Amino acid sequence: MFGCLSLIKRILRMREECDKILSASSPRMGNRFTRWLGRFVLRCIGWKMVGKLPAEKKLIIVGMPHTSNWDFIIAMACMQSVGLKVSFMMKREAFLWPFSTFFKYLGGVPIDRSSQRDVTSQMVNWFDRNENVWMGITPEGTRSKVGEYKKGYLRISKAAGVPIALIGIDARSKEVVLHEEIWKYTGRNNDEDNAAIKNFADSNFFGINQKKQ
Repeated sequence: MFGCLSLIKRILRMREECDKILSASSPRMGNRFTRWLGRFVLRCIGWKMVGKLPAEKKLIIVGMPHTSNWDFIIAMACMQSVGLKVSFMMKREAFLWPFSTFFKYLGGVPIDRSSQRDVTSQMVNWFDRNENVWMGITPEGTRSKVGEYKKGYLRISKAAGVPIALIGIDARSKEVVLHEEIWKYTGRNNDEDNAAIKNFADSNFFGINQKKQ
């Protein structure tokens, strides 16, 4: 009896924690075990999420700064811990049996780089085909230090009519910082918007490997 009550309390507590992070529009994945696993990994490495995600059916999440291989592990643990599904682009060649099903489960979206259609048009088509999807992009495109971000995420966002939200790593406090408000474009072109986003990231986020930020 007491064991069942304890289990129910844990389940309710997990749901409350998810509700603090997710919105009603957040794409979902996983189950109770994967959420427990994600929380376990975060506890082991000492990281946590702060803030709340936007209430958007379609969204591009811009994650930064990307300076370490740990970024991917932390991001996956965060998503698993609350049952959030964020898709990501992968080369089509990687989707071979038996890995294709696993990659698609995690959120992988195959991109044909040899196609006559560019990546932007492929992503616009993907957003058009799906009702409730979020795409995660690291604008650096590399773990090395960059002077400016690549602007592909902006081209996709504006062509597809899908807003972006910024998520950042703060390695000083071991926090993944979420922003409920979508980013408002203020520049006259992609160069200005890109510079504004990088300035915001450099001022507010702190990568695991600061030498590469």
